This record gives sequence, structure tokens and C-alpha cells, in this order.
Amino acid sequence: MRPSQFLLFRLFLGLFVLSITGSGWAQVKSQPQLGYRSAKVLTNNGLQFKDLNKNGKLDPYEDWRLSNEIRIKDLMSQMTLEEKIGFMIISTTRLKGDQAFQANAPRGEITSDFNEEDLVQPNNMFTRKPLPTPMMSSAGTTKGVMNFHLRHFILRANTSAKIMADWSNNLQTLCETSRLGIPAIVASNPRNHVTVDASVGLSVGTTVFSKWPGELGLAAMRDLKLTREFAEIAAKEWSAVGLRKGYMYMADLATEPRWQRVEGTFGEDADLAASMIREIVLGFQGTKLGKNSVAMTTKHFPGGGPQVDGQDSHFDWGKFAHYPGGQFEYHLKPFKAAIAAGTSSIMPYYSAPKDKNMEAVGFSYNKAIITDLLRKKLGFKGIINSDTGPIDMMPWGVENLSIVERYQKAIDAGVDIFSGGADPALLLETAKKGLVTEERINESITRLLKEKFELGLFENPYVDAEAAVKLVGNAEFQKKADIALRKSIVLLRNDAKVLPLNTKTNVYFETYYNNGRNPNPITVNKPTLQNSNIEFVSTKEEADVALLWLIPTGGSLFTSQGKPIELNLSKNKIDVTHVNEIINAKPTIVAINFSSPWVIDEIDNGKAKTVLATFGTTQEALLDIISGAFKPTGKMPFSIPVSSQVVLDNKSDVPGALEPKGYALYKFGDGISY
Repeated sequence: MRPSQFLLFRLFLGLFVLSITGSGWAQVKSQPQLGYRSAKVLTNNGLQFKDLNKNGKLDPYEDWRLSNEIRIKDLMSQMTLEEKIGFMIISTTRLKGDQAFQANAPRGEITSDFNEEDLVQPNNMFTRKPLPTPMMSSAGTTKGVMNFHLRHFILRANTSAKIMADWSNNLQTLCETSRLGIPAIVASNPRNHVTVDASVGLSVGTTVFSKWPGELGLAAMRDLKLTREFAEIAAKEWSAVGLRKGYMYMADLATEPRWQRVEGTFGEDADLAASMIREIVLGFQGTKLGKNSVAMTTKHFPGGGPQVDGQDSHFDWGKFAHYPGGQFEYHLKPFKAAIAAGTSSIMPYYSAPKDKNMEAVGFSYNKAIITDLLRKKLGFKGIINSDTGPIDMMPWGVENLSIVERYQKAIDAGVDIFSGGADPALLLETAKKGLVTEERINESITRLLKEKFELGLFENPYVDAEAAVKLVGNAEFQKKADIALRKSIVLLRNDAKVLPLNTKTNVYFETYYNNGRNPNPITVNKPTLQNSNIEFVSTKEEADVALLWLIPTGGSLFTSQGKPIELNLSKNKIDVTHVNEIINAKPTIVAINFSSPWVIDEIDNGKAKTVLATFGTTQEALLDIISGAFKPTGKMPFSIPVSSQVVLDNKSDVPGALEPKGYALYKFGDGISY
């Protein structure tokens, strides 16, 4: 053997030996950046490691050279049962001054300090029915981390990038002082979309992050490349402030037009929704979880769309899903795409199936759905994250079981982590009574720890707050988002060829939005457009053309009272008499924001000859469409029913495009241009 060959052989052998540790294998890794505040740093062969458990020696779980499997096994061997149980709770967390989770509470200044108050919500918050025990919604931060051993949190506060980043660092600093130094992971609902219903648990609404169309609008773009770019940009913004997990996105299909969560879907078509979910997951997570990823929680398995009469299963009166059209498999398509893309978590819905072939219990309790279908048949190996409150508030089909029996049934069904509470006492009791084995608990802890290790949180959970301020919502990100806002708008009718307004035109522009708080829902807009022949006037009498932007709303999901859901504009805070007066007086461009598939026959009776659909966009984007500065390219993400009667006759699990002929006024995929 030549000297050069011998040296190469020695180098290879050295790397080979270095890659073997104990009984496990590890990749040869370079020194990662370590983030720490109080932990001592251990030096081993010139490499640095954090002494998270403060014992003065390098434990396998602290050794970033080892495989995640070895690290997880070692850490679990050191965790007490109490620490493991706390790990199986994901709880709302609050910043000091943040009262958004408390109804009618005064709004104060939000800071990056901890909110140390316990918050217990009424036990009939959603159900309107008393349940056996109240739900502890949120624990004081220090108590939650140190006493309850919580390490999974949901941040709902809407505040600045600096405050979120500083708070995140404060939280990780606290976690580092705990016995084993296990870092936290912080999740959030969507923060990047223009939305009508920004209720707690659905969306955070308008934030400091880049502003993109609503989910329906992203689907209306029919631009998968831009969808991926959206997710990649949002992931950078989220991780910059310490948000490393998304309680999103909805793979549910908008097949029941009355369902009040249509706005958060990607529409009615399973193939389109599957393509969207695939790009979203790959954009946020990458091809595999890493130090720059935001882990996704795809929801709500096996599809929350087919609700009986459109009522939502947050409520006792909406507890059932059904499949009158036999389309159960159709609703699985987007979830299959999410699994193939590597989604980190999947969330079952509250609903109980109204189907003789399925156990009539909520999907979080349904072993045939979670274990047999999701785990075994579809091959999902990630985390099963319950929706918020199936144990305390929405225990559909298991109302007669005690709380510990509900935990037992849900864990047996396959749930790994429970959302909604903060006090793990009854889950701990379930384990101590032997209703759940520690072996089964360890299965869940393994999945939960794997996500944390893959995200790199054990090496560095901290963020650069000053860098976050510069990155979040920056002009380059918003420039991409502005294109999406325009591409999301759909031109449905242009019969009179009014659009584009490329000659000198006086326009009367009204926005009609009754949010229940403003005494006058009408806003007369007089924007100034650069390089345009359009001049905006104060009255319709002065106008050549009227532009009406109607934003119907049935109110927040959580204001539901169980009454029949109607989709007519007049039932959703639009004065159709006023609208028709303008249509009859002037050539009128009617833009309608479709957060639901509204029935628009009260105005679209042949007189509204120019109709646009928006799905959460900006005034600037809409004006670029009507002026011709940007040609409309959007396509409908769902069908618009022709009448209230066809809505009553619809089959909840069947997309509008497959409903009988005569169902749709405008069909899925409709959309024209100039």
C-alpha cells in the first residue's frame, strides 16, 4: 500500500470509528452553535456540549454527535412519570398584559415578561352545557414549566416581533434552569393571512408578519410555486421570533357550504387541496425537519368539512360528521399528501361520525380512525395532537365517561398530546391508576422528543431579537405577498366589458362591512392611484361607474347558537336593498369577499354584470385588478350555490362540482381574464 493510500485508509478508519458510539450509530457532525444562558458548557476532545442536567458530565442526550434515537432513549430514562405526563399537554401560554384569551377583559400593554396568573375558562365555554370539571386553559408560566413540567405551548398573542422574540428567549431561559433543561416548543395558529374571522383558535389575523391572501385565496391563485415561496417566507418569519410549530394548515375540504370554517380551507377539491398542503408542508418544514424548520400540524383528520347541516363540532348541536354521498375516501386525499410530504403532526377533529360503520365517538377517541386508518393503513408515524378541549369540553360520544376514562380511551385510540388544559393532574392519575401503561406513554414521549431534537432545540432554542425585527414583514417578503394578493382575485363576470377601467373614469367606491361594532358599515373610499385615469368621487351621482366591495359575515364561529345556517347576503350583514339601488343607478362592479360560498341571487339577478370574488386581500390589490394594472388570473376554489334550496339539498361530503347539474351559479375552477 502506498503512503498516500495508507493515509486515506487511516482517515476513513478514523471517521468510521468516530461515527460509532456505544451500540448506536451517528453521523459525523460538526460543532453546532450552542445557545445557553445558565447551563455549564462541557468540553470533550475540543468539542462543546451543554450540561443540561447539571451533573458535570456528558450524558448521551446532551451529546449532539449521537443519533436522536440514542439521545431520546437516554433522556426518557432520566424523566420521571410526572415529567413525561407534563410533556403530553400543550397549553395556551400568555405574555404579561395579554388578556386576549379572556372574554371581555380589558386590553393592556403586552410585554415580554411572563403572565403568572392561572386562567380557568368556564366549563361550558363552547358546549353551553355543564361538564363534570372545569378546564384549566392556562397556567402561570413559571408554574406551568417548573411544577407542571409543561414544554409545549400555544402562543395566541398578537404583538411585535421584538416582544415575541424576547419572550421566547425568556421562556427558554426558564426551561434551561429545570432539572433536565428540556427546551420548550411554541406553536401558533396562522399569522400571515388577511381574514374576516380572527377568533382565538382560528387565526391571529393581521400581524407584523408578511400579509398574504387567506387560505382560499392561496388556492385561487393556482400557483404552487408561489405557494411554496409563501410557506418558506412564513417559516423564516416564524422561526425568527421563536415560533417553531404551526397549528395549521387545514386539509379539510369545503364540501358543506354552510360549515363555518370554510375560510380556513383550500377549497372543495381534494386534488387541489392535496397539492396545496404538499407545498405548504415542504415550504415550512423542508424535506425533513431541521434547525430552520417550523413543524406543521395538519388538521382536522379525517376531514372536518362534512358536518351535519354545516354546524360545527365545537358545539353539542354540531357534534356529528356524516357522509351521505359516500365520499369518506375523497376527504383523505389531502391528508395522504401531508403524510407523504412529512407533516410532523396530525390533529383529529372533535366530530363523531354519524355512520353505522364507525364508532360514534369523537375522532380523538376513535381507535379505528387514528390507529387502524391513520397509523396502520396510511402509515403516519408522527405526532397525534388532539384539538383543544376534547377531554373537558367536547367529549362527543363519551360524555358518560369520567375524565380519567376519557384520557384512557383517547390514548388507547392513539393520541400523543392533549390540547386545551394546563394542569396534568388527571392525566397523571390515569397513568398512576394503571389505566395507561408507561410503555404506551413512552411511545408518545418518543415522538414528541424526536420533533424537538430534529428541530435542533436542544442545541439552540434561542433567537436573535434584533435580527427578528429586521426580518419579519420586510419589504422583500411583502413584495412577494403583494403578487399573491392580486393573483388570488377571481373575475367571474365582465358581461358589459366595464373592466378594465383603462379610460378616464369617475368611480364611486364603497366598502360594505358590518362587523357589529361600527355604527355605519359603509366606508366611501377615495384612494389616489398613480399613473391611472381613474378618479374616485364622493357620491354615486358624480360617478361613471360604482365599485362595491361587499364583505359578508355571519359573525365569529364562536357566536354560534345552533340555529340554521343561511348563506344569503341579507342574512350575513349585507343590505341588499342598498346594493341593488346602486346597481340599478350606475354600471356597477360588485366585488364580494367569499369567506363562505355565499348565495348571491339577491343581487346577481342579471343586473350585476361585473362580478369579482376576493378571499382575503387588500384594497390596493383589488384596485390593481379593476384598473388593469394586474390582469385577473384567479380561479374559484369552490362552487357558489345558485340558491338557498340547493344548499339545503346538498350532500355534505360531496364537492359542489360533483353535485347535480343546476347546483352551481359559478363552479369550482371558474374565472376569466381581460
